[in-house]
Amino acid sequence: MSAEPELIELRELAPSGRIGPGRTRLERANALRIAPGTTRNPSQQHVPGRGHRFQPAGPTTHTWCDLCGDFIWGVVRKGLQCAHCKFTCHYRCRALVCLDCCGPRDLGWDPALERDTNVDEAVERETPDLSQAETEQKIKDYNGQINSNLFMSLNKDGSYTGFIKVQLKLVRPVSVPSSKKPPSLQDARRGTGRSSAVKRRTSFYLPKDAVKHLHVLSRTRAREVIEALLRKFMVVDDPRKFALFERTERHGQIYFRKLSDEEQPLKLRLLAGPSEKALSFVLKENDSGEVNWDAFSMPELHNFLRILQREEEEHLRQILQKYSRCRQKIQEALHACPLG
Repeated sequence: MSAEPELIELRELAPSGRIGPGRTRLERANALRIAPGTTRNPSQQHVPGRGHRFQPAGPTTHTWCDLCGDFIWGVVRKGLQCAHCKFTCHYRCRALVCLDCCGPRDLGWDPALERDTNVDEAVERETPDLSQAETEQKIKDYNGQINSNLFMSLNKDGSYTGFIKVQLKLVRPVSVPSSKKPPSLQDARRGTGRSSAVKRRTSFYLPKDAVKHLHVLSRTRAREVIEALLRKFMVVDDPRKFALFERTERHGQIYFRKLSDEEQPLKLRLLAGPSEKALSFVLKENDSGEVNWDAFSMPELHNFLRILQREEEEHLRQILQKYSRCRQKIQEALHACPLG
């Protein structure tokens, strides 16, 4: 078996037959290997997007621009965010936004039932280390509970393969290449010049009910799942813009927990069993308000320091100018007052 995890999307999951009373079967013949496809080349004419109501983003907004893909850095000028559709961009990119505002997106969430239990910081859940016999029994129990043929399989080396379902609940748009040859994820991480990046990208909103099934190894990490989903949709946004969440239902309440990059979704699936109420996976924006600086390269961090210095100097200049004007007005008033 290849060391690289094989990622497969189940495109059509319509029942194709019956297996006993009330049990349907999903055929693996409908499975497709994830591979980049083709996209239509959009018109190059620039038409400003309609309907947006941009306002300054909050001080805790640490994310990537939905237009150019660069990280939005700053302390005072954080960027702009549409009050309706949450499109987020740099001040410099505002005039180049062509995507129309879709208005507030109803993703089927019920705020009264849902609760983020760990959004700002990803903490790994303690998972027991199973022996070979325990793993084999867990897989046997799991396969006995499912009503499809999306089984888990134990390999000779002790690892196992299986399927996980990921719901895509993205509020903001994603970017795909507008050129015929899409850039790799490595190119997106390295970044390019601002003008060339904007020319290569076009944005759109994913359907609110998008669901993908992935065939993964037990050692496949959460970060690899995110990157596989982005490759499937040819998304060139930085993978750090997104996070994989674990969704659970307990006592009528829905809880979300952000998975760390190193957690293994298939292992969590096996331990929780096939019930989606006990566990399901959701891809969301990584809008946690915290920045994992260790994830950036040294050149990126040095560039952030230069931006910070320029912003600090500009902010100080504006403050000094404001106080200077105020001082001048007071002095003019003093000179205008008659003595005595």
